[in-house]
Amino acid sequence: MAERQATERAELYDFLDSQLVGTLATVDGTDPWTVPLLYARDGDRILLHGSTGAGTLRQVAAGAAAAFCVTAMDGLVVAESTFESSANYRSAVIRGRLTTIAMDDRRTTLDILSERLLPGRNAEVGGSTRKQVAATVALALEITDDNWLMKTRTGEPGQPAEPVDVWCGVVPLTITAGAPVEAPWSVGPVPASVRAFVAARRPE
Repeated sequence: MAERQATERAELYDFLDSQLVGTLATVDGTDPWTVPLLYARDGDRILLHGSTGAGTLRQVAAGAAAAFCVTAMDGLVVAESTFESSANYRSAVIRGRLTTIAMDDRRTTLDILSERLLPGRNAEVGGSTRKQVAATVALALEITDDNWLMKTRTGEPGQPAEPVDVWCGVVPLTITAGAPVEAPWSVGPVPASVRAFVAARRPE
């Protein structure tokens, strides 16, 4: 449905910045490969990272075409019939070929990813070590004018043409953060970065 399609990058970027996980997909010969990944948007590009031994990342690092999808389900839309029922959602797909970030810039990239996912944590524990950087592949997917598609559905179910005698409406869905669970070997109080992350996602 064309009316659900976003046309402004600002809407796309707001959505990407509100989420944490996407799915990277590619094809190796005739076999599809997909993997869920944490990500960060840095300007007009998506940053991804993972183990240098990860098959899907090796495939796209070698130049295979890829698609990166981010989806959020915001509500279950309950209509007068299962056929008419739907979902409120936001979904974006970015297609292209990823570039491998050079070793000299990889530490900075990992710091950007960490800061995006858990702001302030780098300052609490320090950045990645040389060994950690060497064991990690970092990739970038550029967002251009013609390689992305975003669609959104909001609102109530469509009103039926005839009166109905069943409940219709929307069940909102959100992702929230619970109380931090301390590891057995943890030392000290819950850090500021974790407290702020939880506070920003605490149920209202």
